[in-house]
Amino acid sequence: MPTALAIGAKTRQNDLDVAVQFSFWTGINASSADNLNGSGASNGGLGYSSLNIRQSFLSFGDASWGTVKAGRDLGVFGSDAILSDMTLLGVGSNAGSTGSSTLGRIGSGYLYADWLAQLQYQTPNFNGFQATVAVQEALGQVDNSNLGYAGKVTYDFAANDVTGRVWVGGVTTKRQNGAAARGADGLAVSASEVTADAYEVGAKVAYQGAELVGYYYDGQNMDGGVGQFPGSTFAGAAIAETKNSGGYVQGTFKLPTIGTKLGASWGVNNIGAASREAWIVGAYHPLTKSVNLVAEYNNLETDTGVAGANATGKARTVSLGAILFF
Repeated sequence: MPTALAIGAKTRQNDLDVAVQFSFWTGINASSADNLNGSGASNGGLGYSSLNIRQSFLSFGDASWGTVKAGRDLGVFGSDAILSDMTLLGVGSNAGSTGSSTLGRIGSGYLYADWLAQLQYQTPNFNGFQATVAVQEALGQVDNSNLGYAGKVTYDFAANDVTGRVWVGGVTTKRQNGAAARGADGLAVSASEVTADAYEVGAKVAYQGAELVGYYYDGQNMDGGVGQFPGSTFAGAAIAETKNSGGYVQGTFKLPTIGTKLGASWGVNNIGAASREAWIVGAYHPLTKSVNLVAEYNNLETDTGVAGANATGKARTVSLGAILFF
C-alpha cells in the first residue's frame, strides 16, 4: 500500500501505560472498489483508490509485567521477517499488478504476517529477551469454529558497535474445506479440515552501516501461492496436504557521509512442488531527513511444479520512486 496515515494516542493511568492506534492505508490507482485483487474495471476520475484500516487496536500494560494488545494489527508469525525486508519501503515483486499493493518479498522469502484480529500478550524485556503470544482469527475458515495461535521469542543484543536480533516463532491453526454440501439452514458445512502450522528462525546483525539478515521457515498447509495464510482462495477447494518452506538472505550497506543505503537479497518460497524465487537489488537515498529516493531491480522466477506450457514464468522489474515521512 503506497500511502498511510497513522493516528495514535498514549498516556499513563493508574500505573498503566494505555494506548490506542488507528492506521489508514490507501491505494493511488484509479481502479474501482478496493481492487486489491485487480478486478476493478473502472478508471479515470470516477474510479476509486482503496482504503484499508489495517491497524485498529488498544493496549495496556507496564514494564514490570508486560503489555496486552486487543484489536487488529500485524500478525506475530512472520512479522520480524517482513519488518527486516529492505523492500518493505520499496516495491519488490508484483510491481506490474493492477491492484493497489505490491508484495515486497512476500511469497519469495517469507509468509505474509497479515493484519489480523488478535488478543496478544508481550512479556517485559528480560535483558534483551522478550516473548509474545497471541490468540488470533484463523483465516481460511468456512464455519468460523477455529482460532489461530502464534508466538515468538526475540533476543536483542548490543556490544560496542554491533547490534542485532535473533528470533524464533511458530503458528498453528486449522484450514477448512468448504466443498461440502450445504446444511438445512443453507449454510456451507465444512467437509474436513487439516492442521496448518509453521515455525521460523531468523537473525540480523548490524555493524558500522552494514547489516546482514538471514531467515528460514518451514511448515505445512500455510501458503496461498504468494506467501499468504489460507484465505478465501481455499474456500470451496479440495484439501491437499502441502509442505511449505523458504527463506531469504539480505545484505545492506549505508555509504558514509552520503547516507545512501545499497542492498541485495535473495529469497524463495517452496509450496509443495511449486516455487517463487527472486533476486532483488536496491538503492535508497535520503534526499532530506523526510524524503527518500528509491531504485530497485527485481528478478522473479516462478515454477508451478506441474508440467505444461505455462509451468514457469519470469518477471523483470525496474522501480523508481520516492518515500515521504512526516
